[in-house]
Amino acid sequence: MVSGFQNITKIPELKKRILFTLLMLAVYRLGCHIPTPGIDAAALAAFFSERAGTLFGLFDMFSGGALSQMSVMALGIMPYISSSIILELLTVVIPYLEKLKKEGEQGRKKIVQYTRYGTVILSIIQGLGIAIGLERMSSPGGAMVVPMGGWGFRLMAVITLTAGTAFLMWLGEQITERGIGNGISLIIFSGIVAGLPGGVVNSFRLVGTGEITPFFMLLVVVFMIAVVGAIVFVERGQRRIPVQYAKRVIGRRMYGGQSTHLPLKVNTAGVIPPIFASSIIMFPATIANFMNVKESPWLQMVVNFLTPGHVVYNLIFVVFIIFFCYFYTAVHFNPVDVADNMKKYGGFIPGIRPGKNTAEYIDRVLTRITFAGALYVSAVCVLPQILIYQLNMPFYFGGTGLLIVVGVAMDTSNQIESHMLMRHYEGFMKKGLGKAR
Repeated sequence: MVSGFQNITKIPELKKRILFTLLMLAVYRLGCHIPTPGIDAAALAAFFSERAGTLFGLFDMFSGGALSQMSVMALGIMPYISSSIILELLTVVIPYLEKLKKEGEQGRKKIVQYTRYGTVILSIIQGLGIAIGLERMSSPGGAMVVPMGGWGFRLMAVITLTAGTAFLMWLGEQITERGIGNGISLIIFSGIVAGLPGGVVNSFRLVGTGEITPFFMLLVVVFMIAVVGAIVFVERGQRRIPVQYAKRVIGRRMYGGQSTHLPLKVNTAGVIPPIFASSIIMFPATIANFMNVKESPWLQMVVNFLTPGHVVYNLIFVVFIIFFCYFYTAVHFNPVDVADNMKKYGGFIPGIRPGKNTAEYIDRVLTRITFAGALYVSAVCVLPQILIYQLNMPFYFGGTGLLIVVGVAMDTSNQIESHMLMRHYEGFMKKGLGKAR
């Protein structure tokens, strides 16, 4: 592995791409500390300290702490991700978008352009909502977060936050084009890991004060390594369906006749299900924070049930994760289209008739492995919450953040390794552990 990292410096293009990526991420982290005008930073910090288990805490994690500081990057890249997901879902119901998706590079560019427009629209809407919400917020001590509100502040906040998100969108595209890895994913990755040094320092402080024994801390480290290893193992897992292509004679040449496979990932949906599930479950608790729950016993009970770490919260969380795993997989992967394309080019699954039977077989296999993938995602997302809220273990990453961090790290390392192998250098692992199983 050490020699693999040393080979990076021997490839000028790869070295340039990595340095460019690090520079762009540094610019992003710098922008997270530029505050939006007209906000009392101390009152805002006190407000967020009491709302770590709501949507504010979730979005603050994805923005790398920019939301709790209400910087120009406070909205983060979430409007772009939301716009991308909305466009992808609309391709199923709008024939025009479905046609664009099948047109190749030109259609993809058009969809990206619509995604940018949607990002700006969502940023304006969210920016206005945040600005109005900030005017009503106050710290536990009674200090107003926005001392001087009004439409002047709202307009300034909307322009500032929208510009910050548009700049982040451009930054991510530049990283994807001129750097290494997926720019949008790396921005989310850097935002999540930005708080890791603080978590490590806090863990050492707990050990130093005697609140946690060194042996218990060692168990936490071992457990974290085991969880990361399990995520890597499952994320690389595939169900490979054998596909045989019949021989065809076109002119004087013979085509086909080779055997290949159709790879189906265990976790096809990725990190989308836990993000959606967290957002939906935390929404009632977030709304309740703006209401006086002490005067309503039933509302207080609902808030307690939907608090992270509660049994009811975990059960609902698992149900939503399983639902969104199936929903997003159904949107992202269409067995009928795959079966039609195989039949078009003379491909078939041994023992299965082409066409409808092939589509039903692929759908049946996909349904089974999606259930296994949903249980895996649920376990990864729920176990850290149990450790954090029930056992008071200093497990820094939540399940969603851990899936994103490990997934992005694996994808980026694969791209670096591909650059090295193209130039006849060995990758990070000589035995190819980064390859799919």
